[in-house]
Amino acid sequence: MSRIPVREGLIALEREGWVTIELNRGAFVNALDADAVRDSYELYGLIYGFAVRRAVARSDGTLLDKLSEIETEMRSTDDPERFWTLTLAFHSTIVEASRSPRIKVMLRSSSGLVSGNFFEKIPGSIEIERRGTTAIVRALRKGDIDKATDTYAVMMRRQGERVVKTFQARGLFDAP
Repeated sequence: MSRIPVREGLIALEREGWVTIELNRGAFVNALDADAVRDSYELYGLIYGFAVRRAVARSDGTLLDKLSEIETEMRSTDDPERFWTLTLAFHSTIVEASRSPRIKVMLRSSSGLVSGNFFEKIPGSIEIERRGTTAIVRALRKGDIDKATDTYAVMMRRQGERVVKTFQARGLFDAP
């Protein structure tokens, strides 16, 4: 294999935060620790909070109805597969309504730390998401964009803590 594809792969890994490239020294793998997980979920909360703010400002007036419909379905299922699909629909509805290519780019550039169905693998995550999305819809109904934005951040922070606990229980972090 030539150096160019390897270099491009390393640059992509650096963009995602997995590797640090130091000029004239090489590439070094970044450790995955609890702080890195928390930072990732804090950033998700900020991006989705920004997206909901933009979505409300740029919406054609159907956003709340769409989100309410999805949220109602989320309250009626405990099936991780169905819940995963509904959660993706909820977040995608907000991102699409934001009409911001930048938000899409930011989210695409963030790699997920949990592969597969998040709700199958992270205990307690369905309830956190259910409560969060319900609170977001409730805040939007009241016209309280700040509350909706803050709720997104809190929900993602709580999901990050669940991921940290799950990873710690599986021994994925180095001992302190």
